Amino acid sequence: MSNQPTYPLMPHATASWLVDNTALTFEQIAEFCGLHILEVQAMADDLAGQKYTGRDPIHSGELNQAEIDKGQANPEYKLKMQRAPLAVSRTKGPRYTPVSKRQDKPDGIAWILRNHPEVSDAQIGKLIGTTRTTIAAIRDRSHWNIGNINPKDPVTLGLCSQRELDSLVAKAAKKAGIEDNGEAALRLGTDREALIEELRAERQASAKAASEAAQEAEAAAWLAARRAEGISDS
Repeated sequence: MSNQPTYPLMPHATASWLVDNTALTFEQIAEFCGLHILEVQAMADDLAGQKYTGRDPIHSGELNQAEIDKGQANPEYKLKMQRAPLAVSRTKGPRYTPVSKRQDKPDGIAWILRNHPEVSDAQIGKLIGTTRTTIAAIRDRSHWNIGNINPKDPVTLGLCSQRELDSLVAKAAKKAGIEDNGEAALRLGTDREALIEELRAERQASAKAASEAAQEAEAAAWLAARRAEGISDS
């Protein structure tokens, strides 16, 4: 029997629903959905780059109200999956990446190669959803677009979750016999802070742009009104 934890079929959508419809803590939701707590916090603060339509885990049978009530009554309680989601079969191959994110893959690959040389090409290919040929081309700098490749954290780019990256790095380090000296934890903490700052900056920029657009529209309307008054006066 596998000891692997079971997560909802649509973890982000489920987490979004739990944030909006329950009083569960971010830790409880993150643990149940297999997400990093900062991902859940970003959803709650409307900082997430992608908006998810909530998916009711009660309707799907993955949770029931009694289990949610237990969690709301005790912040230390870990929610238990009531019915495992049906497995979705797919053909073998690299993981699917949305078209809008595919152009970011080389940056994510370069970041892993630079910061985690212990991670194998096969592991990178599975995490990012790319081929060994592409990884090799970025490593030896023969990639056709190497001049524009800028190493960036794949979590920040939305190519994988922090949990997936942490797990991959831990496995690779263990296999390579690398001991954790605390530097990895410090780096991950810095990356997470940078991710939240970036999301916050994006939201502030959007709000500023909307405010400026509203002011311009108001000014244009006022000018049009003044011109109309001038015409009527004449």
